[in-house]
Amino acid sequence: MTRESMTSYKNFGVVGGGAWGTALAQLLAADGAPVRLWAREAEVVTAINAEHRNPDFLPGAALSASLTATGSLVDMAELDALLIVVPVPFLRDVLADLPAGDAPLIFCSKGMEADSFAFPINMARDLAPQRPHAVLSGPTFANEVAAGLPTAITLAAADPDLAAAIAGAIARPHFRPYVSTDVIGAEIGGAIKNILAIACGIVDGAGLGLNARAALISRGFAEMTRFGLTRGAQAETLAGLAGLGDLVLTCTSSNSRNFALGQGLGRGEDAATLMADRRTVAEGAFSAPVVAAAARADGIDMPICDTVAQLVAGETRVADAIHALLSRPLRSEGR
Repeated sequence: MTRESMTSYKNFGVVGGGAWGTALAQLLAADGAPVRLWAREAEVVTAINAEHRNPDFLPGAALSASLTATGSLVDMAELDALLIVVPVPFLRDVLADLPAGDAPLIFCSKGMEADSFAFPINMARDLAPQRPHAVLSGPTFANEVAAGLPTAITLAAADPDLAAAIAGAIARPHFRPYVSTDVIGAEIGGAIKNILAIACGIVDGAGLGLNARAALISRGFAEMTRFGLTRGAQAETLAGLAGLGDLVLTCTSSNSRNFALGQGLGRGEDAATLMADRRTVAEGAFSAPVVAAAARADGIDMPICDTVAQLVAGETRVADAIHALLSRPLRSEGR
């Protein structure tokens, strides 16, 4: 892909028909630009094409007539760029089935793959090495983006020219991408904030108060920073939109699926039951055991993430988990 072609992204595709994928597709199609969305679910494809709605995943949002849906990945060939919004546990299979091409892949999914500890960008380097890669991450609720409310987000790519070109193509008056070359920092911030949002939801559901939630956000950010710096992330990325910004948003509102899952756990509800609804996938529930295992392998102390992993697996009770965290030895705040 030449420098000249990197400035002409006009025909976008979105791979993934959940709430976030649909919101991004609507963002790009709101001015009448043609956008193609791939969804696994036939009923989602039908609803978008026939009714300009996605009632399963983004109810209440009116979608542009220029947004069309397909159930075939072959239809995503020949587009200028693809936003990949597939949950990480299913991402490798989808990437393997993508048609060959050189259009950039912009990853909007958040998490790490089990066993390999791979982030989406790592999977892309294995399965689509010929394509340019970027990451889009930051404090975003899908319904607000679809409604055109003001949003700022990080667009990261190792090539600064690629990052600038994609950012310029997706920017809208109400949607402002800030460019970065720190791909790993953007990936780590997005993955870990979801786990910490579950923890904050537990605090809320258990009625532990706002002091406890503020403390958990602060100590959770310390865990994110330790993990990120160990793996080569830049501190300013973790303190920016893709890290701290996204952390604050998802840790303070039940609009976050991860926070809502934590609220249920805090009230004593069963984890498996809470996670059974495919329409409300909480990415932090998948990421927690993976990040906890990766941290242990690297010798990184992450007690909050480890506790969330135990809770979503049903290995401990909320009361016992809270007691264990509060009983940890006193230490310097810098650790």
